[in-house]
Amino acid sequence: MTDQPAPPPDESFADVARLYLGNILYAIEMTALGLTEQGRREDAAWYRGLSRKLAEAYGREKGQG
Repeated sequence: MTDQPAPPPDESFADVARLYLGNILYAIEMTALGLTEQGRREDAAWYRGLSRKLAEAYGREKGQG
């Protein structure tokens, strides 16, 4: 993980999520990998779907800016 500055206290939830999206996606993928290793493929697929939705939403938002 990279060292990133702490967000200012007045930032919104969306601002913080946007700032740490890479870290969030990484953590979700690590969870999915662990679930796959446990044989819980459906649960892993759910987490990967969540990651995909977050990444797609970020891409749409970034494209509007």
